Amino acid sequence: MTQSSDLPPKLITILKLSTFLIFLGRAYQHIVWDAPYRAFLWDEGILKGVVETVFGTTWNDYVTSLSAANAISFSIKTIGVFYLLCAIVVLLIKPNMKKLGTFFLLGGSIGLFILAFLYCKEKFFHVGQFFEYMIQFMSPVLLYMVLFTSVEFKKIRLIALIAIALTFSCHGLYAIGYYPRPGSFIDMTLNILPVSEPSAHAMLKIAGVLDFVVAIAIFIPRISYVALIYAFIWGGLTAIARLVGHFHIDFLGNTFSQWTWEMLIRLPHALIPLFVLIADRPEIRLWKVLFFRKNPQTIDA
Repeated sequence: MTQSSDLPPKLITILKLSTFLIFLGRAYQHIVWDAPYRAFLWDEGILKGVVETVFGTTWNDYVTSLSAANAISFSIKTIGVFYLLCAIVVLLIKPNMKKLGTFFLLGGSIGLFILAFLYCKEKFFHVGQFFEYMIQFMSPVLLYMVLFTSVEFKKIRLIALIAIALTFSCHGLYAIGYYPRPGSFIDMTLNILPVSEPSAHAMLKIAGVLDFVVAIAIFIPRISYVALIYAFIWGGLTAIARLVGHFHIDFLGNTFSQWTWEMLIRLPHALIPLFVLIADRPEIRLWKVLFFRKNPQTIDA
């Protein structure tokens, strides 16, 4: 069995790049924009008793307090600084830095896990909303396992496949309309492709069905190669679409500021499938992936 410590350096590089992009994107989001922590901090049903008992103030005074609002904003930016440090550590981390890796990789992953839960809460606890972020909060864990554990690669590969399957299938739940289809999906499609709105809805339904097909196919050895290629390409396109679909030449600065980080946190949706693809076929080259050229050599996974 292949051990994680025996993996080719390029696989570790892919995991590092995936984790770095997530932390960098989230850092920019928290420092420059915002994050949904108020979905919890301003939930009267959960925190009213705590606020009134511990802090001795009424709920109305708390939610209208300027100092409380400033404290929340400052805390969000502080979390952003932490993610920025996580991104820097990812670039510098080595197998002999386990304590540093434990704090920043696993600590950062916990933060991303909580963030996914907050997005889920903000979306009325749609379970799909939470698991759509699984690649994002599992990338640091996969990197940690590769660098600092002796876990067999087949287990790491399985975790990566589960993360891919849940991310793609939960994205598909929105695309097919099981959950309310986000207007941003339609806007991006219309802004990028010369199609009508009904056609955009139809295309998204097809893409959603393919998301489910991929989520199953990546576990079937005979067709996993093609499924992973599709996941790599589609994951990359949907990430880039965040920027291209909202690109406005007249507001160039705002376009890059608002949408680049959205693209960065989704590029791992392509990188993690690429990680599994190259792990399965270590001699493969990127151009062979793009042109569906098979390579028969595989590693023992």
